[in-house]
Amino acid sequence: MSAEPSLPTPSTAPRHGVWFIGARGSVATTAVAGCAAVAAGLHPPTGMVTETPDFAPCALPSLSSLVFGGHDTVDCPLPKRAEHLAEGGVLPHGLPSAVHAELVAADREIRPGGPLPGDTGRTRDQWIDVFAADIRDFVRRQNLAGAVVVNVASTEPAPTDGSLPPSSLYAAAALRAGCPYVNFTPSTGLHHPALAPLAESSGLPYAGRDGKTGQTLLRSVLGPMFRQRALPVRAWSGTNLLGGGDGAALADPAAAAAKNAGKERVLADTLGAAPEGEVHIDDVPALGDWKTAWDHIAFDGFLGSRMILQTIWQGCDSALAAPLVLDLARLAVRAREKGLSGPLRELGFYFKDPVGDGPSSLAEQYAELRSFAERLRDDADGQGSRR
Repeated sequence: MSAEPSLPTPSTAPRHGVWFIGARGSVATTAVAGCAAVAAGLHPPTGMVTETPDFAPCALPSLSSLVFGGHDTVDCPLPKRAEHLAEGGVLPHGLPSAVHAELVAADREIRPGGPLPGDTGRTRDQWIDVFAADIRDFVRRQNLAGAVVVNVASTEPAPTDGSLPPSSLYAAAALRAGCPYVNFTPSTGLHHPALAPLAESSGLPYAGRDGKTGQTLLRSVLGPMFRQRALPVRAWSGTNLLGGGDGAALADPAAAAAKNAGKERVLADTLGAAPEGEVHIDDVPALGDWKTAWDHIAFDGFLGSRMILQTIWQGCDSALAAPLVLDLARLAVRAREKGLSGPLRELGFYFKDPVGDGPSSLAEQYAELRSFAERLRDDADGQGSRR
C-alpha cells in the first residue's frame, strides 16, 4: 500500500516575494517587522482582515512564506529604522531585537531607487529596465514562486507635463517583471494614461490607490449613514495633523492636493454630491509617525434644525497601514495564482480611490471583498491560510 502523501514542510512550501517601493520607510519597516512577529506567534494579527475566519478557506500564502525586498532612495538600514520606530512608540519595545534577523535579511534585498531630482543619466525606459531587472533577480536568487510589487513610498505631486513620475516607472517595471502591482499611495502609479495599454495587455492583477487607514475610513462609514437616514449634510470640513516622512511630503501643496482628491471623492460618492468644506493637511514634525484627523460635519435635522457632529481620529499611521499592506500582498499573490487579471475592483475596501467601478460605502465594499474571498477559495485541497 502506498504511503500517505505528506503536507509540504516549511522548507519546501512555495515562498512569495513582496517588493516594496519605499522599502526603508515607516510603513514597509512596520510591515516587515510585524509579519515576522505575527508569524512567530509573538503578537496577534490585529488589523489583518485576511486572518479573520472569512478568509480561512482562501489558501492565501502564509505570512512565514513571504520574503521582502524593494527599492528606496535612502540608505538607513532596516534594523536601525526599526529601532527609531520603537523609540517613537510605533513598534513595541524589544521587537526590533526579536526580529533582527528578518530585518537584516530584508535589508539585503533593497536596491537603489530613483530617479532623484536632477538625474539625467538614464531614459525612462532604462529606469524601467533597471527596476524590472532588480525584481526579476530577487525572484530568481530567492527561488520564489513569484512576487508582488507594493508602493508605500511618500506621496508625489501629480505630473502636469505628461511625463512618467517615479511611481509610474516602478509600476511599469512591476508589470515588465511579470508581477502584480498594488499602489497604496495617492501617487500616479498605473493611473498614468501612457501605461493603460501596458496594464491591459499584461495579464496581471493590480489594485490601488491610496490606502484607507483613518479619516477616510471613518468618512466611508458616516457618509452612507447620513444619506440613508435622510439627513442632508450642509458642510464637511477636516484637518489632518501629521509628522514623519508623509507629513514632510504632504507639506508640498501639489502632493497634498493628490492626497485630498481621494478624501473628497469618498464624500461625493457616498453623499451623492460634494458638500461645502475642505480638508487641510498640516505637517507637525514633533508628531512623528502619529496623526490626528478632525472632522466637523454640519447637517440638517427634522424641521430644519441645525446639528453638528465632530469626530477625532488619533492613530499611528504605520501601524494602521502595515496590516492592510500585508493583506493586499497576500490577496494579490493569490489572485495571480488563480489566473485573475486587470483591476481588482473588489479590493476597494482598502482604498480611497479604488481602480475599477465599485461602491464607496465601507459596508458595501466589505461585501464585495467577501465575494472576492469566495473566488479565491481552493476547494481542491480545502486548506486555508496558515501563519
